[in-house]
Amino acid sequence: MLNLQRLEIFVAVVTAGSFTGAAATLGLTKAVVSFNVKQLETETGVALLTRSTRRLALTDSGERFYERCRILLQDAESVLDDVRRDHGGLSGQLRITSTPEYGARVVVPALAAFAALHPQLRIQHVASSHHDDLISGRFDLAIRLGQLADSSHHAAALGSFDILPVASPAFLREHGDIGNLQQLAQTKWIAHSRLPLPVSWPVISTQGGQTPFRVTTPPVVTADNASSLLAFALHGAGVALLPDWLVQPEIDTGRLCHLLPDHRFPPQGIFALYPNTRHVPEKVRRFIDFLKGQINPE
Repeated sequence: MLNLQRLEIFVAVVTAGSFTGAAATLGLTKAVVSFNVKQLETETGVALLTRSTRRLALTDSGERFYERCRILLQDAESVLDDVRRDHGGLSGQLRITSTPEYGARVVVPALAAFAALHPQLRIQHVASSHHDDLISGRFDLAIRLGQLADSSHHAAALGSFDILPVASPAFLREHGDIGNLQQLAQTKWIAHSRLPLPVSWPVISTQGGQTPFRVTTPPVVTADNASSLLAFALHGAGVALLPDWLVQPEIDTGRLCHLLPDHRFPPQGIFALYPNTRHVPEKVRRFIDFLKGQINPE
């Protein structure tokens, strides 16, 4: 008789690349994870992994077994999902990741409302500025912003937002007002560390014309999350290009100035990414539709 939990542990070890990573993902001890993999090898009668002090690798048999295990676990989850849906609505766990800033402002409020509609569903939200892998992180869903990179995962477009160049009044008093794109390109910039350099965008004016915008000088400040970029801008470190949903309250109170409001930078997408499996759980489909309705209320 196959032990599905043992198969799940084996798959977690392979996707995480280590016993330690799998243990952290599953909430188990490393010893329990190691024991179960050894038991699985004993039961199958073949070596599934080769181990060294530096890395784990699948054997040929382990590679074939891993692919079969992933499909089997997906099918098992599909069966459970169908049964749960037919008896009492959504249940189980919905594990989602997003950036801390967008999570706090949009995703978490939507999750709270969704949880209230489905009291048997357990919600887990992980805030991270890094694009964690969905499979090794065991995420049902990831909310991604900006330009979506090529991915093996499915993606659903949820909406879009504008990015605004902003600076503090103190910065503008010290360095002078910015009245055109050339001045904007030559000022001191605060940039996200994941933003490709040099910065280059097609900018559209209110008159409808499109102008290439390019910043060739290195930024004076870089940071790996939007909250830090916002804080640097508020403290007068330079100009930052930030989402409207993050900076509009600061613009409304006068703590930041929206530079060149007659120009529009390319809108950025909001996407829901979910694993490319044969069966998409009902809880995932329902929350994607729910979140899309929250982002784009009729």
